[in-house]
Amino acid sequence: MTFIDGFVAPGWDRVADAFAANFDHGDVGAACCVYVDGEAVVDLVGGIADTEATRTWDAHTLALVFSTTKGATATCANLLIQRDQLDPDAPVAHYWPEFAVNGKGSVLVRHVLSHSAGLPVIEGDFTLDQALAWDPVVEQLARQAPRWEPGTAVGYHMRSYGWLVGELVRRIDGRALGTFFRGEIGTPLGLDWWVGLPEALEPRVARIIPPDTSDDPEVRELMDAIMAPGTMMGDALTGPANLFHYDDMWNTRALHACELPSSNGIASAHAVARMYAALVGDVDGVRVLESSSVEHATRMQIEGTDVVIGAPMRYGLGYSLGDALSSAAPATAFGHSGAGGSLGFADPARRLGFGYVMTKMRVGLAEDRRPRNLVRAAYAIA
Repeated sequence: MTFIDGFVAPGWDRVADAFAANFDHGDVGAACCVYVDGEAVVDLVGGIADTEATRTWDAHTLALVFSTTKGATATCANLLIQRDQLDPDAPVAHYWPEFAVNGKGSVLVRHVLSHSAGLPVIEGDFTLDQALAWDPVVEQLARQAPRWEPGTAVGYHMRSYGWLVGELVRRIDGRALGTFFRGEIGTPLGLDWWVGLPEALEPRVARIIPPDTSDDPEVRELMDAIMAPGTMMGDALTGPANLFHYDDMWNTRALHACELPSSNGIASAHAVARMYAALVGDVDGVRVLESSSVEHATRMQIEGTDVVIGAPMRYGLGYSLGDALSSAAPATAFGHSGAGGSLGFADPARRLGFGYVMTKMRVGLAEDRRPRNLVRAAYAIA
């Protein structure tokens, strides 16, 4: 029987039941947290954090959350918008002059935030050291041309999003995205969430387990075709420096220490839920975004079939909206999911913040049932 520990408020047992059932649906180690009205009502951990060291997942365990990091990055940008330091209707080149070449003078900040800037692929060859060093990648993004007219199509900027938004934050504030996040959001809220993990915290990180390969040859053939070199998704996945290998790369200190604001946030489920709770209400006296800022940030900017991943998508200013997050999420929810299953979001209508993180990744054509079942259970109660 899987070890599970934590706290469940009266009336929230359905989420606890769904969390326990997830270990029959592929979870090895995981955590889930739900906040309502600024208080945690579910805060659960379970399973194994490191199968090689047989380390049990506990309240101090952290996990790599992949693109759930984009929710933290979007929050940094929307905080600058709230402070009138970043204008979503301004050209990116207003803050980043070198960007205004090769047809990018018309790219607006809102295009970058809503994955419609036409820059989903980082072109050129990079070593791993160059890809993790920041400047070589942002310099390349400043040089290259969009792949479609900005603002006319949605295409998931799975890697480039972090460098684009992070460079805007750096140009305005002077701090790297991870430093800004810690100073303005992480520390005030006491979050166990970093983009650029301090070395002293490395022993707390769970070990990511790569996804299994499908036994169905037709599914494998389709996945290979979708992600083939030369396709938009294949090129976005592999560049720069083929960062998205499902091998041990993402368990290394180098990938944890650098700042990849699209992909390498390391957090607890409690921290993810707590941040989102602080976007829609007070959490111990701290609120990150005002109600008017949330309304602005969650106003739909673009929707349609994503030209990179081929699925229906819907974006506000950096946040996925409604069922683009999960089929179990209502239209009022906003946040971001991550490769392999992690998920974080808020819902102002329910004054709710949600976080789920895990070790065992799942990638495929069907929706991951683990976060979906947790979200469904939460909304059966909230």
